[in-house]
Amino acid sequence: MALTLTSELDAVNIMLGTIGESPISSLDAATGVVDAVTAQQILKEVLIQVQEEGWHFNTETNFTLTPTADTGEIFLPANCIEVDTMGNDRQIDVAVRGRRLYDRIEHTFVFTETLSCDMTLLLEFEDLPQAARHYISIRAARVFQQRVIGSDTLGNFSARDEAMARTALQRYEAKTADHNILTGNYDVMRIIDR
Repeated sequence: MALTLTSELDAVNIMLGTIGESPISSLDAATGVVDAVTAQQILKEVLIQVQEEGWHFNTETNFTLTPTADTGEIFLPANCIEVDTMGNDRQIDVAVRGRRLYDRIEHTFVFTETLSCDMTLLLEFEDLPQAARHYISIRAARVFQQRVIGSDTLGNFSARDEAMARTALQRYEAKTADHNILTGNYDVMRIIDR
């Protein structure tokens, strides 16, 4: 048996296993099984919750956003959940409103120049690194079990597994994000560069 990354189907089957349900053979087969449909919905919910934290793997740094030529509006990608200006554009206070960027100081959607930003994006399950897939699967399994069965005993086992999976994800983040207190923080760099 070849080892592969955790798939969305694997995650749903892990979730079903926590309540003693039989695994499904495909995500299409889930439509006829109420618990499998519920598992998919909870998996999507947890997938979004975890990515909202903003990890190295779903954050674009120093991304240039360009206003449209005709209206001057900046439209964001459909999977963008957070934007923050950076560098020389840091003084521009922006907010996400719908799919557009809004200038909170000037009270307008119109921008005259490009902006340098950091963006947090929602990625599909299959686009995540394995550590994130595993953590999301285990967390979703705990949430699923709590909502469907509500067993404190099973919840305690799942909570321990979830804590270990989160630790593995944080270890992955620490290894791959290249965090540096001196060069990875804009405020510190501004002080150093005086």
